[in-house]
Amino acid sequence: MTRRETVSTRSRRASPSPALVPTPRRLERDAARPAGRTPIVKWVATLVLAAWLLLSASCTGAAQPGTAPSAAPTGTSTTQPSSASARPTTVKRHRTQVALVTAELRNELVVVSLPGGRVVRRIPVAPDPKTVSAAPGGPVAVVSPGSGTVTMFGAGLRRLAVFRGFRSPQLATFTPDGEYLLVTDAAAGTLTSIELARMRVVGRVAVGAGAHHLAVSPNGRRAWVALGESANAIVLVDVADPRRMRVLRRLHPAALAHDIAFDPDGRTVWVSSASQPYISVYGAASGRLLGTVPAGRAPQHVLFAAGRAYVTSGYGASIEMVDPAARTVLKRVDLPYGSFNLAAAGHWLVATSVLNGEVTVLRAATMLRRVQTTVASVARSVAVLSR
Repeated sequence: MTRRETVSTRSRRASPSPALVPTPRRLERDAARPAGRTPIVKWVATLVLAAWLLLSASCTGAAQPGTAPSAAPTGTSTTQPSSASARPTTVKRHRTQVALVTAELRNELVVVSLPGGRVVRRIPVAPDPKTVSAAPGGPVAVVSPGSGTVTMFGAGLRRLAVFRGFRSPQLATFTPDGEYLLVTDAAAGTLTSIELARMRVVGRVAVGAGAHHLAVSPNGRRAWVALGESANAIVLVDVADPRRMRVLRRLHPAALAHDIAFDPDGRTVWVSSASQPYISVYGAASGRLLGTVPAGRAPQHVLFAAGRAYVTSGYGASIEMVDPAARTVLKRVDLPYGSFNLAAAGHWLVATSVLNGEVTVLRAATMLRRVQTTVASVARSVAVLSR
């Protein structure tokens, strides 16, 4: 083969096939295609990419340019309205309630589900935990006289602080505004106030040796403090400013006093007896005895809930439902022996027995027993926490 023939052959091999060379008619036909028509492969790829982008946005949430995504508060909806007329939605949170029971021989705070009565947690606390108090949504105060401490827990029952400057703390109660905790100290004869926002002691006033049971008026201006579990004196204290508390007067009850409770409107104060089978009712402003209410064997404890007054008698193994206006007993039922302390949880009442460690849950309206269970050898005090 000659060189000219070789070049000619290469030229023929490199030339495109006539079918691959666009003719003027084919170019004209391609230009006349509708704009929306694309090859099938490109169309499918575009569709897949769009679907992937939509799925990513719906799963992870898209941040605006120049901003960082923010976490939504717990319990609220993160769904945005789809149009201007759409209404935002919120996630409803159902509050649960638990009973908190002091088990002093085990140095524990026992958490019991309500109304089921199942022990869900046991929390170690300072030695000798006698009493417990809880604000409606927390915090919680556990008082340990033997170790001279008051331990504070948050709504999630995480330990917040331990106050050790007491000689023999007895009981604690939260002020109605939820800003302070008041603690009696029998050995020191004092009433102490703790500011909850900063968790620090901000006030203290001498009330007398044996300071024990106490109650604060619904308006938060007055506190009544019994000097002893069988008290022959009750001290009235001005607590309108818990940082500057002052003693107003002393009251000598007709019968030795034990527990104290203000009625919900703050007009009367009910004082249980350490020796007599009745409750004494006093005028909150005057301190004058207005009457008595029959009760079980002394001493008793008093609780106002669901429009009624409830009176427990540990040694009488009973609980009574009382009409607070008429001061008459409406119903009486039996409780386990030693059931002195009582707390309310919505439609339920919770009683604890210091003598056999039983927790009893009853329906407040009927006092029918829902459950009865043993949580420790000694179950002294009880409070209810909503969370």
